[in-house]
Amino acid sequence: MVQLVFYLFIVFTLGSALAVLLTKNVLYAAFFLLLTLLGVAGLFVLAGADFLAVSQIMIYVGGVLVLIIFGVMLTHKPDTGKTDFTQPNFILTKHRSWLWALLVAGGIFSVLYRALVRGNFVLLNQQAASYRSTVDTIGRQLMTEFLIPFEMAGVLLLVALIGATTIAASSRNK
Repeated sequence: MVQLVFYLFIVFTLGSALAVLLTKNVLYAAFFLLLTLLGVAGLFVLAGADFLAVSQIMIYVGGVLVLIIFGVMLTHKPDTGKTDFTQPNFILTKHRSWLWALLVAGGIFSVLYRALVRGNFVLLNQQAASYRSTVDTIGRQLMTEFLIPFEMAGVLLLVALIGATTIAASSRNK
């Protein structure tokens, strides 16, 4: 059952990545990118790399993608064409789309619910004392063994950010 969920995440991730490439609307592409990044985070969780999954969500979904969506929404020009609500097909099409959305959401929910209920999760069966998550292990290593390189990387990124801001400001004034 866990393999089925893994394959579903693969199909979900590849499908949304393909939708990013094929859509012509930039806002839709950004939202499909959100689904792609969440699918990759799900694959990280299934692979046992919970630190990478949390990093994927915090950095890419929480930071980079939000900036992309804000940029698209602030520069996106809305369509000025008006929808003709008097057409008889408008109401019929609207209800069909809700029906499809409800069917797809219900199917995904039922598959994931069955996987959660029937799944034999190895990490849950182990004793808590014998299992340490990768987040805990990596966090301890970053704050003990690798503290100096971690701080140097932080200072390097800060200097790069200040340099990029300075270059952008000086090129804007010219």
